[in-house]
Amino acid sequence: MSGLYTLIWIPIGLIMNILFSRKFGDKVEKKMKKFGLFLLFIFVPILVFKNFLNVNFGKEEIDFIFLSIIFMFFLYLIAYLFSLSKAKNDLKTVVVNQGRSSAFIGGALLSIEKIAIYAAIYMSLLGIYLFAIIPYFLSRGKEKNPLPFYLKIYPWYLLVFPVSAVLIHSYSGLTTKTMQYGPIIDFLASLTIISGLYYVGASIKLKDLKIGEMKKIFLKGDEDFELVGKILFLTLLLTPLISFLVLLPFIAFKIFSFEWFIVLLINSILPITSTNIFLTPYGINKKVTALAVTWSTVFSIPIFIILFNFVMRI
Repeated sequence: MSGLYTLIWIPIGLIMNILFSRKFGDKVEKKMKKFGLFLLFIFVPILVFKNFLNVNFGKEEIDFIFLSIIFMFFLYLIAYLFSLSKAKNDLKTVVVNQGRSSAFIGGALLSIEKIAIYAAIYMSLLGIYLFAIIPYFLSRGKEKNPLPFYLKIYPWYLLVFPVSAVLIHSYSGLTTKTMQYGPIIDFLASLTIISGLYYVGASIKLKDLKIGEMKKIFLKGDEDFELVGKILFLTLLLTPLISFLVLLPFIAFKIFSFEWFIVLLINSILPITSTNIFLTPYGINKKVTALAVTWSTVFSIPIFIILFNFVMRI
């Protein structure tokens, strides 16, 4: 199972979470948090390692690294300026929730050979942004970083895998097709995407999917739900629209490739990552973040499917 078909694991994750929650109650949420950490520290590094090992890393890939770094800064700048204008008192929550689940839902992009390496590069850099650069921004004025040690080291731990894969491939020419344990790495990489999508589905709270709850997002009166609405407007409409308008001239005048354009644009519309919950020690609104994760997933998946089908036909 690959590509768009992997998305079936989102509703599977949702259904299984409902069943487990009925039987085991609040224990399930704690187990899912541990599962999320397992994904971050075990599965995602394997997936990144596999994709970087199978590519001749040259000037084009290096150029895309710099472009991705600039683009991610641009996305967070949009969130920062938006929060100053519309939600200054909730600046941290808004900025953190500009982070996308590139390693999970965006993992489906890795099944498209033409853009797989660029998607992997973006995924790796996003982990560094989310758990290193953004925490630095959030901790301004604090005496120390409130994150637990394992999250402080995560971005640098993750970076070891693409770097080592590039070095191994450069000096030996090995790929997962030619190395002894290559088939196992390929299998685990495929399992990573499935597990990540399952986690996305399992992170959706059924109680938040009621029509009455959705109405609160679009109606004034409840501060938390009003903030969720602002975040959804930022992430699902404003950011992708600005990204498209900014990127369009570059592709129109062939300044960079269509593959780069697709990876950057699709990543600007992915749902908010549930791992943002790990940043609650900085004082971000946990309830708002959980709701934003749920509803951004519900609204953006259909858009992602349309864009994914479009790319697959090119």
